[in-house]
Amino acid sequence: MRLTSIKAADDSEIADAPWKGITETIFANRAAGPRDERALELCEGMIDITAALFNVSSKELRKPGRNSLGISRVRQVAMYVAHVVLKLNMTDIGRAFGRDRTTVLYACHLVEDLRDDTDFDRIITMTERVALAAFGNRLGL
Repeated sequence: MRLTSIKAADDSEIADAPWKGITETIFANRAAGPRDERALELCEGMIDITAALFNVSSKELRKPGRNSLGISRVRQVAMYVAHVVLKLNMTDIGRAFGRDRTTVLYACHLVEDLRDDTDFDRIITMTERVALAAFGNRLGL
């Protein structure tokens, strides 16, 4: 599978984002709570946003166990962006994704290595921008 076979929306599609209501719901229902709850809510939002961007089922991203390479790669991208952009620690991300922190560590290293490919880097940059647009103001980023 080529790295560029993972398709993401281009910048023109970001304006009509289907995830606009996702962040509103997450933060509207959120009271000041423990760190774990906040991380879970942020990761849930990140899963939904990433699923919409890459046109995959969020149910598939949440499924425990192993998945196809395409689904796994999208999940790895979501974990990476949750760590790098949302500033969540790997243990919290692992809990929220139903994975171990070492799985998150592996995903972050893998995505970082794959960013050497220009097309893949463009996709990750766009995903980071969407996450910042969706969560940045509310997180003070």
